[in-house]
Amino acid sequence: MKINKDNEITDIAIANSCLCSKLRATSRSVSRVYDLALKPVGIKSNQMTILIAVSLMGPASITRLSQQLSMERTTLTRNLRPLVAANLLQMTDGHGRTRELTLTEQGREMLDKAKPLWDRAQQQLIKQLGEDSSIEISSLLKQILDTNIVK
Repeated sequence: MKINKDNEITDIAIANSCLCSKLRATSRSVSRVYDLALKPVGIKSNQMTILIAVSLMGPASITRLSQQLSMERTTLTRNLRPLVAANLLQMTDGHGRTRELTLTEQGREMLDKAKPLWDRAQQQLIKQLGEDSSIEISSLLKQILDTNIVK
């Protein structure tokens, strides 16, 4: 780590080594690849992620879904609105004050149309990065998520 004469970390050292900055920039870049691929069906990669998660979880509370996706509840709620408005997800009252989400028939149809487009984007990235690197990147990202850095 580069330290200046006052024993302080330098701006260039932070810019060159910040994991947060690099992960966020990478995330935006990769998201653009998937967003472009999914454009013909009218959803974005973050919406596809939500639809897949609800499909796998069955009826899911917003709290449980936010935990599964490592998203803040407020961010998730904001991202759910267009999916509910488009009738891709249905939100119903659950137990107590909870609200539950389920995939609608239109949501299932959207996933059926989107999956081949998603797969093309996935294969494009794997081809560009190489299969071994793709597996390693996926493993490292899972390791970061599994460490549960913020408790």
